[in-house]
Amino acid sequence: MMLKIEKNVENDHSILSLNGEIDASNSVDLDQVIKEIIQGGAKNILVDCSGLEYISSAGLGVFMSYLEEFHEKNIRFVIFGLQEKVFQVFNILGLDQLMTIKPNKQEALEEIV
Repeated sequence: MMLKIEKNVENDHSILSLNGEIDASNSVDLDQVIKEIIQGGAKNILVDCSGLEYISSAGLGVFMSYLEEFHEKNIRFVIFGLQEKVFQVFNILGLDQLMTIKPNKQEALEEIV
């Protein structure tokens, strides 16, 4: 299982691009990157999942584990570009009710203006 994580900063936004598959073995990498972004003082975090083929419950757990911290620190967190099969996983677990999920980058950016 390969996961490639890219971090970019555009204007005031930290953009994480996820490519490949997130499972129990590499979800710690995702966790580490999010932790670094928060420690860096980011207020807007966008996650580009257009290249994400699969996410396990461990990967979802990483996002879930930060929701409270995002709320407390007033960090805007938006996921976008989910492929249909990956979105279904979020949807089945009701995570689309807990997180802001947008179809594309344009709408994600509009969400944090």
